[in-house]
Amino acid sequence: MQCERKPEVLDELLKGYKQPEDVIGENGLLKQLTKALLEWALNAELTHHLGYEKHERVAEKGETARNGASEKTLETEQGEMVV
Repeated sequence: MQCERKPEVLDELLKGYKQPEDVIGENGLLKQLTKALLEWALNAELTHHLGYEKHERVAEKGETARNGASEKTLETEQGEMVV
């Protein structure tokens, strides 16, 4: 899937950037974007696997239900990340 890049979106994300640490540091933009992308992808995968959206009622008893989530800690190139 090809995604159109919009420079104004990057400009908005980087507004207030003062030093490299703001982007690549422990709580920098790169880590925040990586976390958001991982959470989005995991939710999309679960929706696809179960066949219904989050908070959607399951029609039949016995079907797998989304009944909560627990935090997971991932080891990434940007350090540990809780998703």
